[in-house]
Amino acid sequence: MGGRGTYALGNMAVYTYQTVGKIEGVKVLSGLNGKHGLPEESHSSSAYIKLKPDGTFHEMRIYDKDHYLVFELAYHPEPKIDPSRKPVLHYHRYDRAFRRTKARKATKAMKKHFKKYLKGVSS
Repeated sequence: MGGRGTYALGNMAVYTYQTVGKIEGVKVLSGLNGKHGLPEESHSSSAYIKLKPDGTFHEMRIYDKDHYLVFELAYHPEPKIDPSRKPVLHYHRYDRAFRRTKARKATKAMKKHFKKYLKGVSS
């Protein structure tokens, strides 16, 4: 699970994550050496999940067939969606240059589709 643009471009990168479990077949990753987020690209998986320290869902990233990040679903405060600073389920879409859309609140259809991964998320 490498660095930005390396694996997708055919270059290997040093592993900076470890697999700590699976949820419904999707690898749950934990960062190594100070890494906190999920990778910008995948080596082999089409998705990865990150959990909060208490074991609840924090973030899921989806990758295309060429290993590029295309979609991120997250559950944490997003003040532009909910100024109360309470966690809100939201998403971003990414392009090949790793630019992302502004945060948008997850739809009912998304909540239903991803429900099996959303451990501890309240609707």
